[in-house]
Amino acid sequence: SAGTDKYEAVVSTQSTGQKVWLKPGAEQQFLYGNNVTKAGLGRISAGTDKYDGVIVYNMNDLPLGFGVSAKSTAECKTIDPNAIVVFHQADIGEYLRAESTMS
Repeated sequence: SAGTDKYEAVVSTQSTGQKVWLKPGAEQQFLYGNNVTKAGLGRISAGTDKYDGVIVYNMNDLPLGFGVSAKSTAECKTIDPNAIVVFHQADIGEYLRAESTMS
């Protein structure tokens, strides 16, 4: 179920401790449920492997949500700016988007 998937994302990010920080222009896109491209990546934890769970922050260290790394730290240094680096899993804007469908 969707709830289980989100729980697994939280558990995996807590165990890896990997983080990514988004540039200001990429924050809104992530909060709308979109993946993060290299162009929107501000920083990434050293040693992040492909498919690691990550906690997504803005550049002011405000947590925005969770994701899964699409590329390793090393790969992020050489890829195209339009390449996806983080797959969106959950974000703090989901409650607002789902509010109209809640009973």
